Amino acid sequence: MKRLFISLYLLLSLSFLGIGWTLDNLWQKNADDNHILDAPLIAVAQLLSELPTSERKSYLEHLPSKTEYPLNLIEANQIALAPGQQLSAQSVVTTQTKEGEQFQFIQVEHQVLMAGPIVIEPRANLRNILTLLFYFSLGLVALIWVGPLSRDLSILRRATQDFGQAKWQTRIDLPQRSQVKPLANTFNEMARQISVLIENQKHLANAVSHEIRTPLARLKFALALIPMYYQPNTDEQKRQAFLSEMQQDIKEMEDLLQELLTYASLESHSTNRALDEYDLIELTQQSIKRLSNLSPVSITLQTKLDRLPLEGEPNLIERSLQNLLTNAQRFARDQIVVEVIQDKHKIQLSVSNDGEPIPEEDLPMIFEPFYRSQSLQNGNKGHGLGLAIIKRIMQRHQGDVSVTSHATQTRFMLTWPNKG
Repeated sequence: MKRLFISLYLLLSLSFLGIGWTLDNLWQKNADDNHILDAPLIAVAQLLSELPTSERKSYLEHLPSKTEYPLNLIEANQIALAPGQQLSAQSVVTTQTKEGEQFQFIQVEHQVLMAGPIVIEPRANLRNILTLLFYFSLGLVALIWVGPLSRDLSILRRATQDFGQAKWQTRIDLPQRSQVKPLANTFNEMARQISVLIENQKHLANAVSHEIRTPLARLKFALALIPMYYQPNTDEQKRQAFLSEMQQDIKEMEDLLQELLTYASLESHSTNRALDEYDLIELTQQSIKRLSNLSPVSITLQTKLDRLPLEGEPNLIERSLQNLLTNAQRFARDQIVVEVIQDKHKIQLSVSNDGEPIPEEDLPMIFEPFYRSQSLQNGNKGHGLGLAIIKRIMQRHQGDVSVTSHATQTRFMLTWPNKG
């Protein structure tokens, strides 16, 4: 809004100055200044003072006739001046009538030379026309500026009305020269964030209604069967298996809720969060050591770096790496390779496995929340939040996550900007 105020102020100020200066010059060139009448009147009075009194009137009658500037010689007692005015032989006394006529007087010994009546503004019509032209020009300049501004503000108003009617994809497209372009950009960013939040809420509702419903239905069915498993002749082993299945359903719901809470907590991109320094190489080695015993597939770390100090939230980075490693353990055949490289512009950590490739149609959607491939490999386990959580963690660290997959290798890559 500061830009809007400054541009309006400068435009109007420079317009007033330019138009006023131009019209003033035009007026000065086309209108006479009344003060130039004083000099000839004083000269005539001096000539008359050198003549005898009896010859003065005859001298005036023989002067060239100028009806717009009549001259008369009268006695001093024939005029009445305003208080404070005094006749003099060296200066002109000017008076003005209610009718807009002007009279000028100068003393010639005991007589008075009178000029008038004189029309004060012989080109008053021209002055009125120029005045009207001045204000018309100001109005035109204001219209040139206010017109596009009013149009852009109307677009903003309609967009806010549409957004208020749940049209979440509403965006404002204004030309770059628009004075309210920054306001439109702010609206678009706000609309984008609100759309993301609403979309996440839809996903959350979908998860609650579908993901939790299945284990909850199994639990309700199991509760109805409890009396049958606790009959005197019920096999103890079957009873324990039945209870284990109920506990597994409870754990499935707990895992889903934990994933939902983690995903929701990563919604904030606050720049005021505390950052810790950690060693990416050491963190990667610890994660590999912790997860190696969960699968017979070997995990190999490949890097030329001994240390790689970074600033961030190491618990979240570790969570991302663990998610990638556990996913790789589900699909890998013979080996998993973790590689860390650093160059002038970026830092990359990749996790590769030699399992079945990800279907090509799944690659564009694989990082979307609650998306699960239609592929049946490894039973398509999970809630579809693991990779979405990784994406949010990397966005929180100004980084990115990507995936490539072909017949012999699937590779997930975490990328940070190199700020060192």
